[in-house]
Amino acid sequence: MSIDDDRAVKAAQDTVVRETDNGYRVLGAPEKSVTHQHNIDRIPEVDVTQEMLNETAENPESWLMYGGGYEQHRYTTCDVITKDNVADLELEHDMSVGAGSSMEGTPLIVPGDPPIMYQSNGPNHIKAIDPREAEVLWSYTYAVPNDVVLCCDDNNRGPAVFGDKVFMTTLDSGVVALDRYTGEEEWYHSTEDHERGYSATWAPMIYDGTLFTGSAGGEYGVRGFHTAIDTESGDEKWRINVSPETEWVGDSIEQSSCTNWMTATVDHENGRLYMPIGNPGPDFDGSVRPGPNRNSAGTLCLDMETGEELWFHQESAHDIWDYDSAMPRILIRDVEVRGKTRDVVVSVGKTAWLYTMDAETGELLVRSEPGAQQLNMFRMIPHIDEGRRLPFMPGGMGGNDWQPGCYNPELGLTYHKLHNSFQEAWWRFEEFEPGKKYWGGILEDETEAVPDEYNGHISVITAFDPLTGETAWQDWIDSDVYLWGGTMATKTGLMFAGTQNGNLVGYDGESGERLWEFDAGDAPISGDPISWYDPGTEKQYLAIQVGGSGWLRRGERDDRLLVFSMEE
Repeated sequence: MSIDDDRAVKAAQDTVVRETDNGYRVLGAPEKSVTHQHNIDRIPEVDVTQEMLNETAENPESWLMYGGGYEQHRYTTCDVITKDNVADLELEHDMSVGAGSSMEGTPLIVPGDPPIMYQSNGPNHIKAIDPREAEVLWSYTYAVPNDVVLCCDDNNRGPAVFGDKVFMTTLDSGVVALDRYTGEEEWYHSTEDHERGYSATWAPMIYDGTLFTGSAGGEYGVRGFHTAIDTESGDEKWRINVSPETEWVGDSIEQSSCTNWMTATVDHENGRLYMPIGNPGPDFDGSVRPGPNRNSAGTLCLDMETGEELWFHQESAHDIWDYDSAMPRILIRDVEVRGKTRDVVVSVGKTAWLYTMDAETGELLVRSEPGAQQLNMFRMIPHIDEGRRLPFMPGGMGGNDWQPGCYNPELGLTYHKLHNSFQEAWWRFEEFEPGKKYWGGILEDETEAVPDEYNGHISVITAFDPLTGETAWQDWIDSDVYLWGGTMATKTGLMFAGTQNGNLVGYDGESGERLWEFDAGDAPISGDPISWYDPGTEKQYLAIQVGGSGWLRRGERDDRLLVFSMEE
């Protein structure tokens, strides 16, 4: 069905973001949220159960959560597309979604006849799509307040589904629940005051009727939190502040940031959440926050029933380089590390190291070889009045920023997109003002000098063995645009990733050889690939969103959804 007259699409197109001295500001949003229905009768009325969520990682017909399963492996058991036939993978649909501000998301697939895709993008726009026919069944655009400010674009990285609802975080630091059969709004819950700089852009996670969501706004001197919300009522169940009261000096904790601005990993067998945690605040002026600034730039483990902190592992103590650790954690069960069988949690942060931690205790078991170059790393950044310049890498972009990695259990490898670029930073004293940018300095993308020994490649895709820390292979990529988006592994030994040059690549997951490439055009591919098998068509599908995003060198915008297929 045509979306030319879709009111929700029009509302999203009219909602724009403008870059200002205080970050990105939303303008032109509708006064009320808009739902437009096309052909909702084609959506099979089968509620998503907890059993379906538990089994989605092993079910080739579904992709029911952001990471493909609770362990965030981004791994499909579909086996139609193999290393032997991937060269024959064909494009089935090249679909315009009509509104494509930020295209960093992971679509979801609810199995059925037909299967239904739930696809979201900025600015808080979501659709129900029949992926067999590439037809929109309903669209929805949330009414973002026009005074919302955002550090890093109007991203929405994906929805969550449970029961008869689909859920989406909102740019004003909230969560909205929609009837997934009609697109009509069921409830909205505000997690914090967006006028103070809070926002939300990631995909939430759901277990047993509880939705888990975090906090963004680390560049505005907020205080990071994580909260649990009842999926039926929208009521808050529990809430914790990330930074511990006893380990910050004076009132610095009030602007401590430590935001949990990407999706948590759910360990439902042991009742734990593993959460990626961002930078302390302010970003570059460490003089106002003495000490290690615990619970910043690392991994936080919580009891999922109560929110009680169980452990924390820090990757950059007293961070002044904006070294967020934002990638959703990969949980790997029953592997032998250091002579003991255990569950482990894997992180790759902006430092460009992979960290493997004991899932029960947080003990660091493995720190890998660098996945990207580390030059002038952890050197003290100069004060802005000193006149000195020091290009360092990874720069404030990382290493690995938010881009989700994937894991192939057969090969025992994880795959990650990393930046290999340098930046300069200066610190300075800034007075805190609620709702205003609070960096405590400047991050500069254009530098006067190049670090010695820089290899000239702006980005790299790296395969790690997370149990040894060894690098299995790397694919260095040249461009004038940063590499965004996630990766996906398959049971048949493939790994798929989009590049900032507009190429979707199918790799041999073991060797790193490029076995298949598709040229999607000039726009970067910033989305995350997913795959599913449709028994109604007897095809395996692969889908990914196309379009640039990010807060530096974001490349051309686009509004496309590519769907590839291969018949058995």
